[in-house]
Amino acid sequence: MFEIREKPNMVERALLVSVYFDKSEAEESESLLDELRELVKTLGIGVVDQLLVKAPKHHARYLMGTGKASEIMDFAKDMECDCIVFDNELTPAQQRAWEAETNLCVIDRQEVILDIFNERAQTKEARLQVQLARMEYSLPRLARMWTHLDRQGGGVGARGEGEKQLETDRRLARKRIDRVKAQLEDVRKQRTTQRKERERMPVPHASIVGYTNAGKSSLLNALTGAQVLAEDKLFATLDTTTRRIELPDGQPLLLTDTVGFIRRLPHRLVEAFKATLEEALLADFLIHLLDASDPEVYATYQTTHEVLTELGAEEKRRLLVLNKIDLIEDPAQRKELERHFPEACFVSVHSGQGLDELQHRMSAMLANRVARIHLRIPQSRAEVVSRLHRDGKVISCDYEGNDILVQAVLPKALEEVVAPFIERAPSADGAAMSEPVS
Repeated sequence: MFEIREKPNMVERALLVSVYFDKSEAEESESLLDELRELVKTLGIGVVDQLLVKAPKHHARYLMGTGKASEIMDFAKDMECDCIVFDNELTPAQQRAWEAETNLCVIDRQEVILDIFNERAQTKEARLQVQLARMEYSLPRLARMWTHLDRQGGGVGARGEGEKQLETDRRLARKRIDRVKAQLEDVRKQRTTQRKERERMPVPHASIVGYTNAGKSSLLNALTGAQVLAEDKLFATLDTTTRRIELPDGQPLLLTDTVGFIRRLPHRLVEAFKATLEEALLADFLIHLLDASDPEVYATYQTTHEVLTELGAEEKRRLLVLNKIDLIEDPAQRKELERHFPEACFVSVHSGQGLDELQHRMSAMLANRVARIHLRIPQSRAEVVSRLHRDGKVISCDYEGNDILVQAVLPKALEEVVAPFIERAPSADGAAMSEPVS
C-alpha cells in the first residue's frame, strides 16, 4: 500500500497540540487532548508534553497564527521531539507546511486512529476496511512523496517529471482503492449469506455497542465464556465476535461485540467499517455499554448516540448498562449517575456485580418474542424435538406411550412449526397450553 510519507522507523517523543477558537470549547478541547494522549500511548509513542492553544481564527497555512506556530515549532525543537501530533484535523497543505518548517513528522488525530486500526485489524474484512480508509486518507497527501522531483520543461502546458510521476501515482492509487472496494463488496456478500443462514434460525440477536475501552469484549466474555481479546487499551479489538448464550428464562440469544466508538471518529472510518457496524442495525436490541468510572461518561454516551444516529440506528431499542461500577467509591457520584441514567443497569464485569440482573433485563427485552409451550410429539417425529433443542430451550421431556411430552421455551417464530403438536387445554374454549414467558 502506498504511504503518505517515509516515516521514521520509531517515533519516540511526541508533542501533542490542540487548537480551539472559542473559549466555550476550552474544556472539551482539554478533554479531547487527554484522550489523544491515550491514543498516542496506544501506539507505543512517548508524550513529551501537550499544549492547549487558543487561536482567534482559522489560518490557512498553520491552522493558527504564524507567531503562535513559531513558538510551538521552537518548543518542539527545544524538547527534542521527533513528532508533533494535532488533535485537530489538518489539511494536506497544513501538514506539509508544518513538516517543511520543523523537519519533523507531523500528523493529526485521524492518522493516529488509522494507525491504531491498522495495527489491530485481524480478520480479512477488518484489514480491507482499514486499508481502504488509509488509502482514502493518503490520496490527497501524495504530493509530499514527490517533492524531490523537479518540475522540468517550459512552455504552456508543459509538465515536468515530478508532475507526471504524481499523476501516475494518483491513478495507481485510485485503481487500488477501487480494487479494495471490490474485495470489500465480496466480503459483504459473504457476510450477507452468513446472515441469511443465521436468520433461518429464529434466535434473537443483541449487539454490544459503546465507547472504546468501556469493557464490551470483557462483558461478552463474562456472559458467554468466550475468549475474546480484552485489554485495557483503546481499540483492543476491531473485529466483531458473535456468541450464543442462554438467558435465565431459557431462551437463546446471539450476542455480538462490535468495534468501539470514539469522539471525532474519522468519518471515513465510519464508512469503512459500515459492514462491521451494521451488526448494530440488524440486532433486535442494543446493549449500550458505558464506563461508569470515566469522568467523561456523559460525553461518551452522547458520542455513541451520535454515531448510532449516523448509522440509522437511533430508533433501535437499547438497554443502557454502566460497567466498572466497582470503581465508583463516592456515593454521591453513584447517585448522580443513577439520577442521570434512571433506566440503566449497573454492573461490574470484573467482580460480577449486577450481571444476573442484566441477564434478566435482557430476557425482558425479548419477552414478547418467546412463549412457554407444552407439546405432544409422536416419537416418529424426533427431528422436531431436535429442533426444539437447537432453537429453543427444552424444560422437560417425558415419554407417554408413543408420544414425547415436551415443555419448552420457544421463539414465537417457531410456533407455526410446532403448532400441530401443541397440547390443547381441557377447557371449553380449547385454548392452547402456551403462555408468554415473564
